[in-house]
Amino acid sequence: MAVYPAIADRNDLIDSTTRTSAASEPAERSGPRSGVPASDAVGESEGQSPSDKNDRFWPQWRGPYATGVSRTADPPVEWSETKNIRWKVEIPGRGSGTPVIWDNKVFVLTAVPAVENGAASHEPRGGGAKVPHRFVVMALDRKTGKTIWERTAYEHTPHEGSHPQWGTWSSSSAMTDGERVYAFFDSFGLYAYDMNGTLLWSKDLGDKKMRSEFGEGQTPVLHGNRIVVQWDHQGQSFITALDKLTGNELWRTNRQEIDSWGTPLVIDHTGEHGGRAQVVATAMNKVVSYDLETGAVVWESPGLTMNPIPSAVYEDGIVIVTAGFRGNRLRAIRLGDAKGDITSTGAEAWTIDHDTPYVPSPLLYDGIVYFLKSNSGLLSAYDAKSGKPHYQLQRLEGVPNVFASPVGAKGRVYLTGQEGTTLVIKSGATYEVLAKNMLDDGFNASPALVDGELYLRGFKYLYSIGAR
Repeated sequence: MAVYPAIADRNDLIDSTTRTSAASEPAERSGPRSGVPASDAVGESEGQSPSDKNDRFWPQWRGPYATGVSRTADPPVEWSETKNIRWKVEIPGRGSGTPVIWDNKVFVLTAVPAVENGAASHEPRGGGAKVPHRFVVMALDRKTGKTIWERTAYEHTPHEGSHPQWGTWSSSSAMTDGERVYAFFDSFGLYAYDMNGTLLWSKDLGDKKMRSEFGEGQTPVLHGNRIVVQWDHQGQSFITALDKLTGNELWRTNRQEIDSWGTPLVIDHTGEHGGRAQVVATAMNKVVSYDLETGAVVWESPGLTMNPIPSAVYEDGIVIVTAGFRGNRLRAIRLGDAKGDITSTGAEAWTIDHDTPYVPSPLLYDGIVYFLKSNSGLLSAYDAKSGKPHYQLQRLEGVPNVFASPVGAKGRVYLTGQEGTTLVIKSGATYEVLAKNMLDDGFNASPALVDGELYLRGFKYLYSIGAR
């Protein structure tokens, strides 16, 4: 049997100067504020610059290229509870954001009910009575899994519910540029810390009102000196760019949309748009691309289905957008041809109206787009440029339900199921299973890949999988 490192006693590791915002004082989280001294952090290792390291590490949701791919990682093909587990630690509370990795740190966000400890804290709490929660940012040592620092960004009772079975109040992923880490808790604020856990600023964007209280979870995107937040809900929706150094709003554009959950996609495109970066935001009414510098609309197309959750992906001139609730929609758009209203233009390379994902985002890997049908273990793979199917509705043995998004590295695709099984298949036009790996936890969070490691955040545990 493998011997796992003991779960660290966080009370011994957490700096006593960590401060919690009182639930009775919500105004405290609005606007930038002074940082909190932190004396317990481990310094960053020397080496490559942050820009050089961006390809190597997993800095935000969907990885370094926002496609689900790592070009440098070589994680294991096989593992179990007794094989290739570097460490396994319990994470308090519940959350479904992807672990974010930079240098020697793994960053995790979680919502911890103030009235429960231990196993009860991991239970879903979307429906029923609302209780106060601590919205927590954790930095773990990548080698050992021990907590380096932990900060309670805010403590508050949620103003509305979440999905009663799978929702959390910490569904977004962290972001980092190697100098700062950003924690987004939707209605409960955006927080910027330095890598040692000192609070630099915070931003309150208001309270979302979600249809049927399905819950929040729309991770922003970090690009250059900007953080782009897409804020779609039952009130006035908008998209905004913030200065990453101060949290100050640089621009805001209102949107005529209801709830969506996809992360905006930033594309540095050197074609028709004069070499300026643009931000693609998916939603039910429209798919819209905005100028990253100004917020002006660059192009727009008809929207997707209700409850659009998957994030868009881009590779080699093609941006792919999709959704799959109460309908099915996938569009592949040639970015060089996209300008203004592209509804009746030739900018759409191909489309499909069946078997598209509800929750998991697609994986775009070496010219092939992989996606699930709804939240089921039925996988399709299409040529990203032509729309030609390589295979369709391939059943994933032992993986009946999938909420996590697939990831790819070293010619392999990793598909993690909700019940604890991850299928590893060969990337390419032919479906070939390489391994079937089972763990004792369940998973809705998407994996992260760095070097020889794969990180899986379960309902209870965070796993570091790799050679010991």
